[in-house]
Amino acid sequence: MTAKERTALLQTLKTRFTAHLSRHEGIAWADVLARLDGQPSSLRTLHEMESTGGEPDVIGHDAATGAFVFCDCAAETPSGRRSLCFDEDALEKRKENKPAGSATGVAAAMGVELLDEAQYRDLQRLGEFDLKTSSWIRTPDEVRALGGALFGDRRFGRVFVYHNGAQSYYAARGFRGRRLV
Repeated sequence: MTAKERTALLQTLKTRFTAHLSRHEGIAWADVLARLDGQPSSLRTLHEMESTGGEPDVIGHDAATGAFVFCDCAAETPSGRRSLCFDEDALEKRKENKPAGSATGVAAAMGVELLDEAQYRDLQRLGEFDLKTSSWIRTPDEVRALGGALFGDRRFGRVFVYHNGAQSYYAARGFRGRRLV
């Protein structure tokens, strides 16, 4: 990252942090900024989250490690991370009309992890997300072993978690990532 990109990213994160204080009550921006200093890989990841439409923001703090939890807080699943099947195995098995990649593959390349079901539901307590889209979520091994994968969305004022074949992909389905910093 260039110095200019770093400055712009930090300003964007600070502005979002200030605009959404209810997502991180009791956390000060100065503490987050201090934690980000000297973590170029975390800044690169946050830049990737931002540039793909994720609008990352702090949603928690781990008192034991001092890490802050950043998560994609865009109203809809990030636009730059849609039309992906679930994982690399599903991508490999798909013979026709392959998507550009997989949610888990893109997440790993970015340095984020997919939210699990509990984390997705916790995020939904902070706002209303995925009203028109859906997001792949981390899937239990026993479901994945049977060829399935889970995704979540919010419809009719409720959060739903569904299943689909891991090889499927849709223009309105992507993934939300999280990163401990």
